[in-house]
Amino acid sequence: MISSNPSDEATSESVPESSAHSVPEPVAVDPAPRPTRRSFTAAYKAEIVGEYEAAPHGEKSGVLRREGLYHSHIKEWASARDAGALSGLTDARTSAKRPHKSAPPGENARLRAENARLAAQLTQTRTALDIMGKVHALLETLSESADNPTSSPRS
Repeated sequence: MISSNPSDEATSESVPESSAHSVPEPVAVDPAPRPTRRSFTAAYKAEIVGEYEAAPHGEKSGVLRREGLYHSHIKEWASARDAGALSGLTDARTSAKRPHKSAPPGENARLRAENARLAAQLTQTRTALDIMGKVHALLETLSESADNPTSSPRS
């Protein structure tokens, strides 16, 4: 079929998609990736505390800015060093596993007994609520039947 309309001819020509505007699809990149918590070695902490304390009064804040630290970091690290615990400069979250504190003797038995008592009380309360619901439904039915008297055969 031959068309006399030139616009039909232009639209009937197929343009391959590859020659069309080839715009690369945007890659989904998280604009704000989740930050990771910094951890500092004991040697780094000792070095920075020494450098901070050796700096003249006006240059102490420059050390903090350069390292991206806060004064609270220095105070904490210096107090751990002064307490005589070089190991105190290590991060407590990453240090050797600390011993677990156990419950006082008899505490677990007392808590288990209390748990059993409360479970029994809960069962009793649920049963009482179920009975109350049935009584309420029965009384409601009796009340409705009293409000709507049916014709009795004696009349």
